[in-house]
Amino acid sequence: MTLLHVFEINFPLKNPVLIFSVILFIILFAPILLNKLKIPHLIGLIIAGALIGPNGFNLMLRDSSIVLYGTVGLLYIMFLAGLEIDIADFKKNSLKSLYFGMLTFLFPMGIGFVAGYYVLHFSLMTSILLASMFASHTLIVYPILSKYGVVKNRAVNITVGGTVITDTLALMVLAVIVGMSTGEVGRDFWIKLGVSVLVFAGIIMFVFPLIGRWFFKRFEDKISQYIFVLALVFLGAFLAEAAGIEAIIGAFLVGLALNKLIPHTSPLMNRIEFVGNALFIPIFLIGVGMLIDYRVFFKDLETLKVAGIMISVAVVSKYIAAWITQKTLGFSADERRLIFSLSNSQAAATLAVVLVGYNIILNQPAIDAAAALGNVIEPQRLLNESVLNGSILMILVTCTISSFVAQKGAQNLALLETEGLNPEEDADKTQERILVALNNHETAGELIDLALIVKSKKNTVGLFALNVIDNSVNDAGADKRASKILSKASSNAAAADMHLQELIRYDINIVNAISSVIKENKITDLLLGLHEKKGISDNFLGNLTEGILTKCNATTLIYKPSQPLSTIKRHIIVIPERAEKEPGFPFWLVKVWNISRNTGAKLVFYATAQTLTYIAEVNKKHPVECVLNQFDDWNDFLILSRDISSNDNLILIMSRKDRPSYHHHMTKIPHYLNKYFQTTNFILIYPMQTGVDENSELDLKNPSVLEPLEKLDDLGKTIARLFKRR
Repeated sequence: MTLLHVFEINFPLKNPVLIFSVILFIILFAPILLNKLKIPHLIGLIIAGALIGPNGFNLMLRDSSIVLYGTVGLLYIMFLAGLEIDIADFKKNSLKSLYFGMLTFLFPMGIGFVAGYYVLHFSLMTSILLASMFASHTLIVYPILSKYGVVKNRAVNITVGGTVITDTLALMVLAVIVGMSTGEVGRDFWIKLGVSVLVFAGIIMFVFPLIGRWFFKRFEDKISQYIFVLALVFLGAFLAEAAGIEAIIGAFLVGLALNKLIPHTSPLMNRIEFVGNALFIPIFLIGVGMLIDYRVFFKDLETLKVAGIMISVAVVSKYIAAWITQKTLGFSADERRLIFSLSNSQAAATLAVVLVGYNIILNQPAIDAAAALGNVIEPQRLLNESVLNGSILMILVTCTISSFVAQKGAQNLALLETEGLNPEEDADKTQERILVALNNHETAGELIDLALIVKSKKNTVGLFALNVIDNSVNDAGADKRASKILSKASSNAAAADMHLQELIRYDINIVNAISSVIKENKITDLLLGLHEKKGISDNFLGNLTEGILTKCNATTLIYKPSQPLSTIKRHIIVIPERAEKEPGFPFWLVKVWNISRNTGAKLVFYATAQTLTYIAEVNKKHPVECVLNQFDDWNDFLILSRDISSNDNLILIMSRKDRPSYHHHMTKIPHYLNKYFQTTNFILIYPMQTGVDENSELDLKNPSVLEPLEKLDDLGKTIARLFKRR
């Protein structure tokens, strides 16, 4: 074989290596080129798919490999939507999601049926099936919103919830129409469908989380965790198909089921998003583009007529639903843009409906009889070829409109979020800077994971990791051990796309080393770790208070891990009386809120009525899954042990001696933890204390200093500022 034969290229391409290479170059360059023209990258990939596909330059076919990767990409979109959704907001807005879901189903169904039955003069069943195509939609612009960081917006939350409702109903209509066309609709059909859907949903929402928690507790390898998650996604998708509904519903429910097990700031989440956005989702978009045939614009007037009506109905009906939702729920114009862009794009469910309808031949018995006599009869399809081609054009137009609208709305909302920030204020010493003090290779990963979970999303500085080497001891291997510990920490942080600054300090006194680093780097938060298998000594807190806590003005978290934070169901937060009177109150509260937001775990507060008032106000404006229990006496601290079960994390808010919230029972905490909470995760939090720093002259014992914090409005302003930067 000559070299010329080796490089001989025929179209469409058959060489899998060359095909994959072409796809990768398209994914790389199509968005770059079209972004210069202000065209969203999603449209660039769809257009590229149309150009290289069988209806374009015929560079490659839409073969089984493209369909396979495209299916993965589609399921990825729905899975990410369920995984990234804010569970607390989702529950809070469930009725609003139901409201929007019914609007975005009923309006397209009603208008679509009228257009199909009275304008296009289709049959009753064809008109109903055509209308169900308009009712469904695909979250194809979700990656755009994720890129701008607005996926937690209430409008997105409601629309994602509504998507599940309208797609499920639309696909139910498809199942019923298919059953009617084959004469299978009856009592048994409805019983079988209802039971199978309930069983499927129950397995995913109740069994999958149990399996996931078991797996994550026992297997720490990140690659194994990613493969496990991907396997569950496809298993859930298969179970959905087995239940008689589309796979995309199963993928979304798997995302919801695993939402609390995969922290949003974790390395695993970063891997899931990276692989999907870099490979699977772009191939899905290219595959959608391959379906587009531009030639129908010029050769078939009937197709143009049908396509024009379909596009008009799809866009108008979805806009009406979005507009009514905006007006009745009091949303802004940009939030309406998000709702419309997410619900207007047609792709997955539309393709499912039109392909199934196109493959259903109504006069099959007559065709078979004619074939036996040697005659040929034209097949009468439930959805004809004009509807099939019109659907492809509708997908292109709706996806294009949605991409532009989503980009505009997301940009405006992203800018609006940053308008209230003061650059000078963000540059001061209160800008979040987290230091993780590491001394053990085994706990380094857990401490970095905690730092990633408590950090604010607007943290642009990154993390600091410190290892202190005792300068008074001649230890030749100390440098090597320190480098190994910090290297592991950096690897964990990098996996979550977070920069970590490694620091090694030589000092004869660990306390002096840590306090010096805190002052030099303007650290606001300090994380210390306790070994999983070792207890906490009785004099530990005393030494800590006399050492680091008296010299450093930073919110200090002392963490003992017994199981991964991602597997925690509840965080039990015990707060002493008058905690809200301490200046560090809003700072540690933000950290606790970040833990819940990033892990989805429930917060259970035990505090006095006055403290709970502040927390309730915060939860009203920044909702998380939260339970408030009145608890007035730390003398009865041990009574809480009966409320703590496995998969709980205990968070104790401590205080320094002579501070407003200090209680003498805090000295007994090490004894309690060692005796009653040996197998329980716990975090001890010492609030930041204004005035602890030697350069500050603020006297916290002076009632006039605490007076501003007595007022909810003033404290609320501080909390609002911190939560905005969170």
